[in-house]
Amino acid sequence: SLKRVSLELGGKSPNIVFEDADLTAAAAGAISGIFAATGQTCIAGSRLLVQSSIKEQFVARVLELAKSAKIGDPMQADTNVGPITTPAQYKKVLDYIDIAKAEGARCLLGGRPASGDGIKGGQFVEPTIFTDVDNSMRIAREEVFGPVLSIISFDTEADAVRIANDTIYGLAAGIWTKDLARAIRVPKQLRAGTVWVNTYRAISYMMPFGGMKFSG
Repeated sequence: SLKRVSLELGGKSPNIVFEDADLTAAAAGAISGIFAATGQTCIAGSRLLVQSSIKEQFVARVLELAKSAKIGDPMQADTNVGPITTPAQYKKVLDYIDIAKAEGARCLLGGRPASGDGIKGGQFVEPTIFTDVDNSMRIAREEVFGPVLSIISFDTEADAVRIANDTIYGLAAGIWTKDLARAIRVPKQLRAGTVWVNTYRAISYMMPFGGMKFSG
């Protein structure tokens, strides 16, 4: 007999920051959205969509937070970024970093294997942030499953929705705004199974989980 099943085949989730957002909270949400579990989660906010009017100041906040991330043993409470799970995945993450550079994305942070006390010789990748990313680039379209963030700028709300939905995936999304009308309007337009407003990665076993397109 045949069973009805739903296949969850990855994600390339957009985390959208509008100019009227609480930028301190949004920066923290962007960092935890991609670097928690070293980016090795299906709901990772790997595409950070930032409104052009605030891009410079917001990216500076994100960089400041990312630079403070501690790399090391995931069993230690003060570790923020742990190792990549397998040798094959470790190579894949580094290959995607090279692909992003070749495509013309600008590496603001990381982009290399991590080294230092306690992690030498391990499968560690520095928290990596790319800007000047176009949504047509492979780094924006394919799931890296590692600590790699792609920053994409947008001008208008319509642009943000279009870019967010321009993907084969549809697992999760986040939006950051103080505008109540926008907080109600935009999630309805996003093709994703879960849309968070002014938070990210808030999940519970009591909540439905699933997605659309290849993510559902």
